Amino acid sequence: MLDFTVNRLTCTRCGLCVADCPARIIAMAGNGYPEVTPEKEAACYRCQHCLAICPTGAVSILGLTPANSRPLAGNFPAPEQMATLIKGRRSVRRYRDENLPPELVQHLLEVAWHAPTGVNSRQVLFTVVDDRQKLATLRSRVMADLGRLVRSNALPEGRGFFADFVRLWEEKGQDIIFRNAPHLLIATAPQQVACPQQDCLIALAYFELYAQASGVGTVWNGLAKWAINDLVPAARTRLGIPADHVFGYAMAFGWPAHHYARTVQHVPPLVNRFAG
Repeated sequence: MLDFTVNRLTCTRCGLCVADCPARIIAMAGNGYPEVTPEKEAACYRCQHCLAICPTGAVSILGLTPANSRPLAGNFPAPEQMATLIKGRRSVRRYRDENLPPELVQHLLEVAWHAPTGVNSRQVLFTVVDDRQKLATLRSRVMADLGRLVRSNALPEGRGFFADFVRLWEEKGQDIIFRNAPHLLIATAPQQVACPQQDCLIALAYFELYAQASGVGTVWNGLAKWAINDLVPAARTRLGIPADHVFGYAMAFGWPAHHYARTVQHVPPLVNRFAG
């Protein structure tokens, strides 16, 4: 049941919810108010566009009411602030040896969860290592397994450079793969959804921007992805990642050991304009 309800005391019958419904299941009833007939309910995307677009907050759906949503007017960042955030985000590879507050980690995940997904599937799974001691244990096991691969000459073609990472870890304690970060986030999604890889990458991009706006450092961790998903699949099992999930990507995060003072300066963007 969608529980699509309209408050007739506040509804102006403007038709915005009808026009904006991507599934086109909302229509004006004979009484002039929007409705979703029972035979169309199964086609709903559950996107809540109708709840979000109603200017008077008259539409509720899925048991959700506008009163519990945050108004958008006046609450968006200024365009130049958003541009500075995008241009100023950096890949952080040095972290303080301490955990983030659990409530901050949870808040970051809840905000990132609002990232769009294909067909509004909302099936991205966040696997998070939220404690530095837990990540230290995972790191030790992964490095030990990688060491066995190196000594048995079993690294696959194109991944021989992992032998250098193992050597630096064993000889000098240098953590090239996890960057000594206190936390790790992995985004996965069921392989049967419309676009699992893209959903994961978009979710992590949202996580990164909000994390860096909150003073938290992040780094897109392709080395951890290769290590956990490809080279040491036992680590994936230990993390509890479902077997039928596509491994989107990994991201290390935590309080940065240093802060950058300014944006960098890139060359102009590569643009291919359609000539018509």
